Amino acid sequence: MVWGCQNDPALAAARLIAGKGAVVPIGMVGISPDESLSTAAQPAQEVRKILRGMARDAHMRAANRVYVSHHPWEELVEVCQELDPDLLVLGWPCYFSALRVSPEKALGNLPCDLVLIGGKMPGRIQQILVPIRGGPYAELALRLSLEVAEGNRAQVTTLHLVPREEQVPSRTDAPFRGIEKILNQLEEVQPAVEETSDPVETILAASHRYDLVVMGATAQPEFHQTKAIGPVAERIIRESPAGVMIVKTKRPVPANFTSEEAGHTAISVLVDKWFAENTYHANEFSDLEYLIELKRNQNLTVSLALPALNEADTVGNVIRTVKEALVECAPILDEIVLIDSDSTDETREIARELGVPVYVHQAVLTRYGARPGKGEALWKSLYLTSGDILLWIDTDIVNIHPRFVYGILGPMLAREDIQFVKGFYRRPLRVGDKIQAGGGGRVTELTARPLLNLFYPELSGIIQPLSGEYGGRRAVLEKMAFFSGYGVEIGLLIDVLDCCGLNAIAQVDLLERVHHNQALESLSKMSFAIIQAVIHRLERRSGGSILEDVNRTMKLIRYEPSRFFLDIEEIAERERPPMIEIPEYRERRPA
Repeated sequence: MVWGCQNDPALAAARLIAGKGAVVPIGMVGISPDESLSTAAQPAQEVRKILRGMARDAHMRAANRVYVSHHPWEELVEVCQELDPDLLVLGWPCYFSALRVSPEKALGNLPCDLVLIGGKMPGRIQQILVPIRGGPYAELALRLSLEVAEGNRAQVTTLHLVPREEQVPSRTDAPFRGIEKILNQLEEVQPAVEETSDPVETILAASHRYDLVVMGATAQPEFHQTKAIGPVAERIIRESPAGVMIVKTKRPVPANFTSEEAGHTAISVLVDKWFAENTYHANEFSDLEYLIELKRNQNLTVSLALPALNEADTVGNVIRTVKEALVECAPILDEIVLIDSDSTDETREIARELGVPVYVHQAVLTRYGARPGKGEALWKSLYLTSGDILLWIDTDIVNIHPRFVYGILGPMLAREDIQFVKGFYRRPLRVGDKIQAGGGGRVTELTARPLLNLFYPELSGIIQPLSGEYGGRRAVLEKMAFFSGYGVEIGLLIDVLDCCGLNAIAQVDLLERVHHNQALESLSKMSFAIIQAVIHRLERRSGGSILEDVNRTMKLIRYEPSRFFLDIEEIAERERPPMIEIPEYRERRPA
């Protein structure tokens, strides 16, 4: 699937060729070098939508990955090297302009055997014409035509053209003699010989009687500017009334097609590319039956843990909305639990009345003590849940919608290489009686993102690193240390980057999130904890110690009607070890 091209002929041809084999559709989006790769996020989403529509096709192997690049041909070569396909199917000639490569360069350095598609692929193939001379690509053309014929019960006719003016066999006809021995032993093939003084016109005239023409490109030591596949094949693929497949065997591929830029430029390209390929929209996963099918095929279980502290006003609506949509109507979630941080309101009672198991995190794994903070609740939720995938959403969401859950889950079901997914959204900020549409996320923009840009620039494309709606695969999360307080989100993000790499992380647009905005003092304390978490991770990277000599207490300015004064509060961001190291957890999950 190449963005900006008519892909139907190539897809139809791939189905014909595959027979009982598999077609792996790969999405490619090429972006002009003078544009940021991040501008391709929407085209990438649209290509993924088309790819998902192919998922139920028996010929298609699910492939929701879309690649975005300034140099898409080089990217495609790397993908082929990784997947090691038997054939690469491309449309002629539009694919080459969309892939931003000249046909001469591409065909001179193929990653695998190639099939170029021209004309319109018929729905049913009955007659296949194979013009054949015996050149280096004749065997591939013949083999391919036989595979197509077998799947369609079609007749293959080979056409060998002999120069009319020559009375004795030409020296140029010698290559045909080798393949002729094979043709004589193939009952499926009807050989034909015809004299001609104009091979192109003869083939074009014959193609009117066939549904498909399969032939090799012309082998040339040097390609002409406009004749990359040779003058004969170029005219046939352009003028034939039948569908055309031009084949070419691979040649040795250089080890590296592109040179990496150094310093910040390389990081910018890396992040822009990640942003385009790994930024999803919740609406891409609104087909719940499709998600259920993906989940069933992968034999996965999914848990949702809801951290809460005094959320009686909103927790009931959150639970009802999610449970009705994703448990009762569409069985996507296998388990929902509430992890309460010792609320003093009716949060726990409301959850129990709605049939959700409730745990007070201070009463869980008590031998390790009880720390305050959301991160503590999230860490213990690993112990309390059983799903292969664990999702978290906050319980203070006013405009709760099932997309907050299925949007986070979707990328991990669609792509096995995705290990961790963050949600992002517009966060309205209430100022007096007015609402600022994008005014929320102050700690994100003033603390978290600047820190990531400074010290972890690979993560600079994460729109909301501190969002409370995210999830990951248990096999990864159980190996991560958890900060007990506000640093838990940024700590997990950095750890997944270090452990799994940037491409293991995805982010999903969840549209808008309405919740209760915190006071400025609370945001200040949050920032203090987040800065500590990042410094902890920098210590691990450098092997040094920074926080030992840094003040762990924060002086807060308190205001009263007639005075203001300083107050001291300790905000020490501490860590819990990876859950996999906890004996009680290993006893629950002996595997």
